Amino acid sequence: MSIKVIAFDADDTLWVNEPFFREAEEKFASLLEDFMPQHAIMKELYRTEIENLRLYGYGIKGFMLSMIETALRISDHKMPITVIDKIIRIGQDMLEKPVELLPGVEEVLKDLNGDYRIVMATKGDLVDQERKLKKSGLEKHFHHIEIMSEKRVSDYEKLIRHLDIQPSEFLMLGNSLKSDILPVLELGGFGIHIPFHITWVHEQVEHEVEHERFFKVEHIGEAGELIRRIGTNS
Repeated sequence: MSIKVIAFDADDTLWVNEPFFREAEEKFASLLEDFMPQHAIMKELYRTEIENLRLYGYGIKGFMLSMIETALRISDHKMPITVIDKIIRIGQDMLEKPVELLPGVEEVLKDLNGDYRIVMATKGDLVDQERKLKKSGLEKHFHHIEIMSEKRVSDYEKLIRHLDIQPSEFLMLGNSLKSDILPVLELGGFGIHIPFHITWVHEQVEHEVEHERFFKVEHIGEAGELIRRIGTNS
């Protein structure tokens, strides 16, 4: 079977995302440095975020709540309301960030459109991801938009059923091995990893991935030619 659907992750694949979180973490830690060292504050924040994923999912709003919870815990609930106000503003500033497309994204989408069905498959907060997609100007390129709360094998199975294709006809591109590549390979699809220079700890994979349907490019601009080669051989 030949590949019929090409799916793109969004954050740090189509547009910049993780650097905004790193910047926000540093601002947050500097606000609380009277209570403990900044590196310890960041560890506490990460612990809170992971514990809250089942409640809030991924995205800026959950991150804001985790910052507030961490601040209250670190300060033994003595954090001044003015600092809480500044934490909320950090999150609001993130929600107002411009969408910065990564180089080569629009060219690749234009190149592949017509030969394949193009899908955006991302996870996170629905309202925020829809905001970024609208600001990006990329919506016109996609046959289907899938915003998931999580990217597990079962979530990709649901997407593939909706697209009415076989897993071997599906190819996923993304910066996260854990979320974008490994579940798709497990299903029988193809994965192209496009590393981003910053990866959230929760998304990192320590082991090397070796698989006949796994490929890696350094830049999204290299993806079009590779996809056509894969399609010819699949």
